[in-house]
Amino acid sequence: MKQSSGMTLIVKTVTRVSVWLIILYGIYIILHGHLTPGGGFAGGVIIALAFLNLMLAYGRDFIKKWVNISFLHDIESSSAALFLAIGILGIAFSGYFLANFLSGYGTLYRLYSAGTIPILNIVIGAKVSMGLFVVVWALSIFHIDKGGK
Repeated sequence: MKQSSGMTLIVKTVTRVSVWLIILYGIYIILHGHLTPGGGFAGGVIIALAFLNLMLAYGRDFIKKWVNISFLHDIESSSAALFLAIGILGIAFSGYFLANFLSGYGTLYRLYSAGTIPILNIVIGAKVSMGLFVVVWALSIFHIDKGGK
């Protein structure tokens, strides 16, 4: 009997269901980071762990076929440029790097009360999630011989 890559059918089935819930929770943490503990970094790590869960359950070959790694790398790179662009817009409109240039001050504990902070959380979440997963994927691809021979 041929052994397929990845783990057992039970693990794959649970992963197939739970990975979308994990991604949804990561998006929630990113979008509500200015109101609750969390934000872009924490939500990005959660989303990266959802992709890592897929890789552990199904194997590297499945991820190579299912996920376009170069597209993830492009998202990670463009999010750094977008973060810099938002910072420069802060200089252009307010005189300070990353200054709030959107319609100023809102009501406390409202979703749209934080100006540029939710936008920055989204950008940081994309940067962290894609960057962390691409690093983990690259480490799983490149093997280092023990002993150096």
